Amino acid sequence: MVRPLWDDDVPTLARLNDAAVPAVNALGTAGLRDHLPRCRLALVVDAGRGPEALLLALGPGADYASENYSWFSRERPGSLYVDRVVVAQRLRRLGVGRSLYAQVAAHAAEHGFEEVTCEVNLEPPNPDSLAFHRSLGFRTVGRQETKGGTVRVALMAVPTEHLARLGRPDRRRQG
Repeated sequence: MVRPLWDDDVPTLARLNDAAVPAVNALGTAGLRDHLPRCRLALVVDAGRGPEALLLALGPGADYASENYSWFSRERPGSLYVDRVVVAQRLRRLGVGRSLYAQVAAHAAEHGFEEVTCEVNLEPPNPDSLAFHRSLGFRTVGRQETKGGTVRVALMAVPTEHLARLGRPDRRRQG
């Protein structure tokens, strides 16, 4: 179900991404293609009907002009930054986001990232994303206004080890 992003996925994922504005910024097909080389992780969920979820993450030192990525580069250097998570409406609340973050946690642990970071919009509000990230253990480590003060975000982080535990079976329940 979770797999790497393929080049043929880009037009479909660009439409999915752009339909999620203002929770994420619009990229269009060309913008998504231009952004992918910066990404350390580019994952999709394909439940048999083509890609219906997307997660992009960047490591330190990427050439990315995002105000939020710049904040994390300064304040939380060495973190794995999740730039965006977009899940088709029909797949929400089915564990798709958790599956994507399990892959992020595995990658972060394998490559020595001590924490995973992201931002979630506070204004315009994105309460579902905020609740989802908190359920994964993300905590607010800062706030900032971006896009000339039109967007306010919660800057969030979770220790990789905590996030990785979410994908492991609880041995106490097995017997």
